[in-house]
Amino acid sequence: MSDVILSIKDLKVKYGGIEAVKGISFDVREGEIVTLIGANGAGKSSTLRTIAGLVKPAGGSISFKGEDITGADPTEIVKRGITLVPEGRRIFADLTVLDNLRIGAYLRHDSLKEDIEWVYSLFPRLAERSWQAGGTLSGGEQQMLAVARALMSRPKLIMMDEPSLGLAPIIVRGIFDIIREINKRGTTILLIEQNANMALQTADTGYVMETGRITLSGTGEELLRNEAVQAAYLGT
Repeated sequence: MSDVILSIKDLKVKYGGIEAVKGISFDVREGEIVTLIGANGAGKSSTLRTIAGLVKPAGGSISFKGEDITGADPTEIVKRGITLVPEGRRIFADLTVLDNLRIGAYLRHDSLKEDIEWVYSLFPRLAERSWQAGGTLSGGEQQMLAVARALMSRPKLIMMDEPSLGLAPIIVRGIFDIIREINKRGTTILLIEQNANMALQTADTGYVMETGRITLSGTGEELLRNEAVQAAYLGT
């Protein structure tokens, strides 16, 4: 069995007096695709944002590759090998595709040529639009750019927050093909996804979050077959 690369223990996240995450614990093993599914407001995005250092935890611990990173700032988190593809893409609309990619590698001091060629091979549309402003891309192309930008830091773990949100079904299938390809090349993935069916089909391990707690866990296949998951999230 693969080693645990990310370990969350009794994590709590608060916004003022509201407890968004209520003491969750889960592990992500190296080389896996792990998904968190649940309704809006379940605490999924708060969990990723806290791991990424954008929100300070109210309690619990986060360890990455055996080292405590609880409360570390975002720059330190990226240096350790974790990147976040945020919900809503958050690309730099006024900058070119290529400059967005360069910003993704802002902590690196080596040549970016090989990595730029790699992400262009994953996303040929970005290569065609290299000098185009990010804000003029389609929604699907902007999502591709957000993923490609995150890959430029050479992460060990890439976290994705709702990568299919607002995209046409044919584009969604392409995004999930890319997620599988990134994983095959050795990057561990922690995924939040509204399309629970696609997420669980893709994931090795899944966790169900409800009102700030993890209520179910299992392999992606096990959760797909779970009657409660089917009724709540799969429309069956």
